[in-house]
Amino acid sequence: MNIETIIKELNLKLRSATGDLKKNISGGYTGDLLSDVMANSHEGDIWITRQVHQNIVAVASLKDHAGIILINSCEPAKDTLERAAQENIPIMVSDLSAFELSGKVYDLLAKKD
Repeated sequence: MNIETIIKELNLKLRSATGDLKKNISGGYTGDLLSDVMANSHEGDIWITRQVHQNIVAVASLKDHAGIILINSCEPAKDTLERAAQENIPIMVSDLSAFELSGKVYDLLAKKD
C-alpha cells in the first residue's frame, strides 16, 4: 500500500504534498514520545502522532518513514510544513483519534498481504 492509497481509503487531508505519494508503507507506529519513536519504529512505517512541531520531520527523516499522520484534526505548525517540504516527507491530517486511526491503518495493511 502506498501513501496515495491510504489518503483515499482513510479520507486524510494532505498538508505536505512534496513527498513521494507512491512511496510504499511497510508498517506503522503510533507514538508521541520522540525517543520512543526513534528507538522502536522502522523504515517504511507510517507514523501516527499528535505532535505538530518540526522535530517530527527530523525523526521521520532519520527513520526513513513513509509519512506522518497527525490525529484529532491537529494541524502542523508552519515551520513543520517547511521542513517537511525540504525533507520530502508527506504529512497528513486525520479527524480520528490515535486508537481509531491505528486500527484502520492496521486493517488496511493486513489486507494488502
